[in-house]
Parts: sequence; C-alpha cells; structure tokens
Amino acid sequence: MVDGNEIIRLIGDLVNIPSPSGRAEKAIAYTEAVFKSLGMPTQRTNKGALIATIKGKDDGKHRLLTAHVDTLGAMVKEIKADGRLKLEKIGGFPWNMVEGEYCEIETRTGRRYTGTILMHQTSVHVYKDAGKAERNDENIEVRIDEKVKSREDTEALGIGVGDFVSFHPRFAVTESGFVKSRHLDDKASVAILLHVVAKLKENGVELPYTTHILISNNEEIGYGGNSNIPPETVEYLAVDMGAIGDGQATDEYSVSICAKDASGPYHYALRQHLVALAEEHNIPYKIDIYPYYGSDASAAMRAGADVVHGLIGPGIDASHAFERTHRDSLVHTGTLIYHYLQSHLAVED
Repeated sequence: MVDGNEIIRLIGDLVNIPSPSGRAEKAIAYTEAVFKSLGMPTQRTNKGALIATIKGKDDGKHRLLTAHVDTLGAMVKEIKADGRLKLEKIGGFPWNMVEGEYCEIETRTGRRYTGTILMHQTSVHVYKDAGKAERNDENIEVRIDEKVKSREDTEALGIGVGDFVSFHPRFAVTESGFVKSRHLDDKASVAILLHVVAKLKENGVELPYTTHILISNNEEIGYGGNSNIPPETVEYLAVDMGAIGDGQATDEYSVSICAKDASGPYHYALRQHLVALAEEHNIPYKIDIYPYYGSDASAAMRAGADVVHGLIGPGIDASHAFERTHRDSLVHTGTLIYHYLQSHLAVED
C-alpha cells in the first residue's frame, strides 16, 4: 500500500533543495507542484507556507495535517578581515553538529558559492589548542571556495551580511534500508504526506472529512503552523520526527506517537485513537515524550487554536545533526496516516 522507495525518492528530492527557515520558497514550490499534479487546490499564505485541500464527505468538520519544509541553516553575520565568514544560526543546534560540513552561500542577487564550515583553529600543525578551543560564534567560520584573502575580495563576489547559508545534506540510502541525510527533520515527513495523498488519489479513496495539508516554512524558528488554520478544523495532526536517545522509546523502525513535549501533553483522545488504529492495522509504534521539543501543533496551541492536537512521525536518530532513519519507520508512519485519514474523529459530538 505505502511504497517506501517512493517516499525515499521524494526525500532525496526535498533534502537537495536548500530551504533554511526564511528561504524555503523553492521547497514550497516543489510541494506545490506535486499537489497540483494530483489535482488538489492549493494556496500560499502571506507567510509563504502552502495549504492543499482534499474535500471530504463532511465539509462541516475539517482535519489539518502539517509537516515543515524549512530546515536548520545559518546567515552571514560578518565578513572577517581575511575574507572568511562569521555565521549566525537559524534554528536550534550546537556548532559542533555542523563542524566540517560543506555549505552553500546564496547572495542577494541569487549567486551561489560553496564553502566549508570550520573552526578557525583547525590545523593541529599551527594551533596548539585546536582540539580544545570552544565551538562558538567567535571561532566557527566559513572557508569560501573562491580566491579570497580580504574582506574586500569577498564583498566583490557579492557576498554580504544577511546572506543565507545552507548545509549540504549528504543524502544516502544503504542496502539495509537506512536513509542518512541532514534535514530529515522534517523533509522525511513532508515526503510521507506527499506520498500518502498520492496513494489516496490513486486508490480513489473519499475521505470522511475535508482535509488540509499545511506545508509550513517557519517551524524551526517556532511559528510555522500557528496560523491559517481553517475555522472548521477540529483535529490538527503534526507529522514531525520522533527523537531518539537515552531514555527515549522511539526507534528507527516504528512510528512514534508523542504523548508530551516541552509544550505539555498532546490531546489524550487523539493519542488513544492513533494507538488504536496502529494496533488494529498491525503497525509497529512507540509512545514517547520529547522533553526539549516543540512542533507546529504546539505552536498552534500557543497561538490559541481551538483544536484537538496530536503529533506522530518517523523515528530519527541524531536529530539536528547528521540524521538517520529506516525505510520501515517511513512506511509505518505513512501507513498510520493513510488509515487515520479514513477514520472517524477522535472526539465526536
């Protein structure tokens, strides 16, 4: 029913489109083209997000599912005297998570240059403290792949303060079914939603409720899915990564169903409904709590949305670093969404 290879193909397309928060237009355009190819009406929000709609049998009560296409990234903070760049983070991550990564700088005029994110004190043959120096805003820099020796040389390329910097995804798929890439948060979930919608259309499934798919573009900075929620919306399900680590139940082979994150508990009746669907359809799942996490659904609740809210997603290892998941988790997440969209509301009158 759900094709893991097709989900992985979509992930590969998406992660190779640079889209740090604030510069996600090309990734939004990609998802828009997919929805339009399926005959779904779409609209852009003033914030630049995308909403696609499937009309259901009941047009008085709506569902909304969201995933975000924006990613971590950076912005040029300063051009140093030697022509290298200081950075300002976009999103929440420590610098050691991207040290040594290839990157791309996009200028105001659309020119693109490659570079590498490095410590200033990189060479052990020159800097005695190379291994001990702090990975911070002062020491991290971008070595540009151009002949630059001064601030003026870099400025002559058209690079300036405020230019966006994206991280190379290094997308790879192993024979054992693992998908390794930056930005699986949350492009893996976007790919799952695109594929599930295509499957519903292919199978001629009529949904019980009108359903909206919101592809948000500012989740990593906290306010992606907090607006443009149609007033008829009763249930709001965020599809985002399940975080893996010590003390966590989530793994790379199941769908993760979130009970609580830093914003508080998710709606209990919806969580129970999702668990019941997983058990009915023999979908491997894990219930988990993410203590340092927030989603588009929790952002919507903070903004005052009067909806039943939930959060599920594939298990992602090394979140906000060089991430990894498995085909199984992608398939199980997609399968749960496929059945959820055909189910009754978790809380009915």
